[in-house]
Amino acid sequence: MLMGTAERSGAPADEGTTEVTAGTAPVPEVPDRDIPVTGRHTPASERQSAYRPLWREEPARRRRLPDPVRTAAVRAVLVVAVTLILAMVAFLSTLAESWLAFPMVLASVAGTVVATWGVLDVWVTRQVWNQRHGVVSEPSSTARAMRRERRRARRQSRAAERGQERIGRRGGAGQLSHP
Repeated sequence: MLMGTAERSGAPADEGTTEVTAGTAPVPEVPDRDIPVTGRHTPASERQSAYRPLWREEPARRRRLPDPVRTAAVRAVLVVAVTLILAMVAFLSTLAESWLAFPMVLASVAGTVVATWGVLDVWVTRQVWNQRHGVVSEPSSTARAMRRERRRARRQSRAAERGQERIGRRGGAGQLSHP
């Protein structure tokens, strides 16, 4: 019996039990596809509806990267992959004493410089994104406390300005009635 599919790779202790995740109904355990259930041959339509799904959807553990950061990361991975291929070709060409060895060494050195730039680009893009779109607001965050203080000071200054405007509108030169 071949164990080539994802659904058959479970441990023997799993047989006979079904796993229930949030939002899914339990799926009945079905024996191998090529072995009849009770010695008789079941029609194809019955067999197809009784199969377990190959995977279950699970919620993401982490939030998705912002688009500019993800774009920079994909670009960096591609550049690093090409650089590794260039380095491997340079190494193998050197072993084979091919004329291609020297140009490949130069290309892999240039690729290393570009790959370093690509990785730094990811880091800088991530830092810029965090700076432009706010810091992580945790209760212990100093930036959050500073923003709260600035808001409070702005509110107080606006309230004081409104109070001064009201006094000026009542008439008189803004002087109190009693000296």
